[in-house]
Amino acid sequence: MVEKMMKKHKINPKKQKTVRKLLRNYPTPWEQKLWNQLKGKQLDGFKFRRQQGIENNVVDFYCPEVKLIVELDGSGHLSAIANKADQERDEALNTFGYHILRFYNNEVDKNLDGVLNIISDKCKELRD
Repeated sequence: MVEKMMKKHKINPKKQKTVRKLLRNYPTPWEQKLWNQLKGKQLDGFKFRRQQGIENNVVDFYCPEVKLIVELDGSGHLSAIANKADQERDEALNTFGYHILRFYNNEVDKNLDGVLNIISDKCKELRD
């Protein structure tokens, strides 16, 4: 398997500290619901962080062991402009070797177990 050349990048830049703290202290209901299942290595022993800074981005959830980012998107991400911005952001993060899973908030409400299974399967796939 040929691995991508990965660029060097900053993790948790100081300039984002206030924003990251604010996002952690005031999560959306969907972020809180998912975090309750991810924190403390509850998902198959994988450690997740929340509101992790990577370069100019703050990602919702991050598993450093397998470089997996999990993003929760609300209705604001449905527009063509937001969708394009998300795609560009994902492509930039991919150049650093990250893998991204995106879920809509309603998926967390309606099928939390399914979301957790997808995250778990992806973590195991990336670890192996």
